[in-house]
Amino acid sequence: MFIGVFAAGLGMAIATTTPAFSQKARGGHGATAANFGEGSKIQESNEWTVGIAGGLLEGTNIRFAAEMAKVLDDRPNLRVLPMVTYGALGNVEDLLYLKGVDRRYHVGRRARGILRNGTLANIKNRIRYICSFYINEVHVYVRPEIKTLEDLAGKKVSFNTVGSAANLTGGIVFDRLHLNVEKVFINNSVALEKMRAGEIAGVVHVTGKPTDLFAKFKPEPGDSTSWRVPYSRSLQDYYVPTELTAKDYPNLIQPGESVETIGGAASLAVYNWPPETERYRRVARFVDYLFKRFDQFKQPPFHPKWNEINLGSSLPGWTRFRAAEELVAASHSPTRTMSSSSSIPGSKTAAINSATKSPGTCWSNSGAG
Repeated sequence: MFIGVFAAGLGMAIATTTPAFSQKARGGHGATAANFGEGSKIQESNEWTVGIAGGLLEGTNIRFAAEMAKVLDDRPNLRVLPMVTYGALGNVEDLLYLKGVDRRYHVGRRARGILRNGTLANIKNRIRYICSFYINEVHVYVRPEIKTLEDLAGKKVSFNTVGSAANLTGGIVFDRLHLNVEKVFINNSVALEKMRAGEIAGVVHVTGKPTDLFAKFKPEPGDSTSWRVPYSRSLQDYYVPTELTAKDYPNLIQPGESVETIGGAASLAVYNWPPETERYRRVARFVDYLFKRFDQFKQPPFHPKWNEINLGSSLPGWTRFRAAEELVAASHSPTRTMSSSSSIPGSKTAAINSATKSPGTCWSNSGAG
């Protein structure tokens, strides 16, 4: 249910960073900023810094991470650092185990599979969501001699790198459609060239459309083509029907045509830090900025999928991050709206103050996951 973490899509995470105090000079002498009397710079640089784990460079989430940095960065009150990560399951594991990671994107329905399989212990109490994000579409790109998905049987197909959304979602989709292929795990930007050279038959990529990996790919005459992914009964518990159009990929799809595919809803997630901790306060401030500046994302030049996002959306069976829940509740108050233009103080925001006063959380009960 979280972007880049569990379900059928990519994900991101927000992480607070910690300074490297153990740096050494060439001569072996301590060369830390503290030793040079720059302790105040250390505190200033790290006090309100969060990182967003945005997955692989070939995905859409990393662009979202970079765009959030553009809009929300307000040093010294808030600094946002986009992070290139392994994506999908890798983002979940980073959120749970990697020092410094507080938040990320994860994908919706795949999370339920992790819950059922017991892959990550007590996951529902360890992760909180901010809101549902956008749909990550399944892209399948194949060589010209491949006329149907069934033609891929027994052939090499790239599912991106291990831990990516293509690795997770592609595996589910191909298994449920009973497509027995030889799965290889190669970075998809490299895989496209291998496919063009005839070394592999197809590439599976799962991310929000349009993605630069395909939008900037220039096919040659008689080159590869996109292929449909049918929405079958076996996929209805995880995915929704969608399509790729010429507007998304004018270099690959003819005007007026479309390619049927499926997609999975992603969500923005955070580690369940206790409200009294410094890391909770940092994430709460990030959420406050996100809510108050959200309308800026819906204008060019930002990715069109920002217009699919509803900050008040919920995820069935999961608990919303407390600071986000309070902002959602406040948006329904007759005296306050989500798009409030009130200023954000340089120290602690209203969202942080209110979050530390209320013990309540909210179980999501609607929306795609």
